[in-house]
Amino acid sequence: MSIDPITRRNFIKTTGGASIASLLIGAQNLHARGTDDKIRIGLIGLGGRGCGAGIIDCAQADSNIELVAMGDLFPDHLEQAPETIRKNMAKHNLPFSVIYKVTPETMFSGFDAYKHVIACDVDLIILTTPPVFRPIHFKAAVEAGKHVFIEKPIAVDPTGVKDVIKTSELAEKKGLTVVAGTQMRRARHIMAGMERLHDGAIGDLLSGQSTRIGGALSNWRQSEAIRSNSWSDMEWQLRRWLFTTWASGDFITEQHVHNLDLVDWLMGGHPIKAIGSGGRQNRTDSIYPNVWDHISVEYEYANGARVTHIGSQIDGVSSRNDLRVDGTEGRLFLSFAKVSIEGKNPFKYDGPHVNPAVQEYKDTLDAIRSGNTINEGKRIAQSTMTAILGRMAAYTGRNISWDWAMNASKLDLTPKDWSWHDYPLAPVAVPGKTKLI
Repeated sequence: MSIDPITRRNFIKTTGGASIASLLIGAQNLHARGTDDKIRIGLIGLGGRGCGAGIIDCAQADSNIELVAMGDLFPDHLEQAPETIRKNMAKHNLPFSVIYKVTPETMFSGFDAYKHVIACDVDLIILTTPPVFRPIHFKAAVEAGKHVFIEKPIAVDPTGVKDVIKTSELAEKKGLTVVAGTQMRRARHIMAGMERLHDGAIGDLLSGQSTRIGGALSNWRQSEAIRSNSWSDMEWQLRRWLFTTWASGDFITEQHVHNLDLVDWLMGGHPIKAIGSGGRQNRTDSIYPNVWDHISVEYEYANGARVTHIGSQIDGVSSRNDLRVDGTEGRLFLSFAKVSIEGKNPFKYDGPHVNPAVQEYKDTLDAIRSGNTINEGKRIAQSTMTAILGRMAAYTGRNISWDWAMNASKLDLTPKDWSWHDYPLAPVAVPGKTKLI
């Protein structure tokens, strides 16, 4: 099974226009509320993303919403969430008492918390859980007929990617909106640059370089950085999920999917193969269970062009986050802040800007109200798989094709038993020694 590539025609139809309205083409959604009705929200995952950017960006996009149910794996996270959300809303002058309608009866914790949130009277489910849970929670929400905002990435392995594709097809049949958290797809300067690139501004694409070098995230959840004697292996690894490969997919999947999503977008489809390497030399303390701190992957695309992604999460190094692609008639330079083209058709964006993190929620809520559904499930599945392919190639040191990874690989990182039990941590991957599955 493979994912349909994004063709140039589909790109222009769905993402290349100067207005976000072009993203709102879809079938009539029979589950949409009226334009004046409040959208009722269920929030699953109450970490920094859920209680911060998630519900806050949603409320900034449209305060005519109500948060009516929420759940998290950990009871202490659930207990802290109301006050965290209140403080975050106050920072943005949002009306907490108007938006926050969660009651003790609609607050849930544990491995089955997601089921209870989904069972509440909600229109939209926001999924901000660790990525390993996303295929499971996404499927349950769609089967229940709920619209979904699903944070990136949507899986940690090929098995999960294929599950999300199937669920996305079910959502399409049900007329449900599915929006993914690849916010830079809605940045106006990036949209304009991509439109010109796909119109041939730099000619045939030859090669590219994607770079994301940043800090080690050493201050992430500092209160849980040191393992408590009362925590089982499973609890420890899930409390430190960002640095646990089976829960996060490693940083190339969890964070750098943003960058690789842009690479796939500009290349007009997914890579056909990847080779890479990497490891960890800096993040060796026990607070980082088994992820890497640096990686380098070369992706080859269907037209023969090769794009190298260099990434790291290391404190004390120079930071950089940008993308460059060379063509027969010019060069495009792109970052999360600006875009420019050099060559026969020079271009610099000087148009309006929006907050893309807020815009993605505005589009979600507008689609639900209007019935003009959006379904980005397959697209974010493709971008996630691009990141996973790079990790698989780098972890093993093997040259891996997309078709093999999607159709032959048996890699499935999801635990078979969701309970607080002993769960030995896999060793840190070593290229040439880690086996290809």
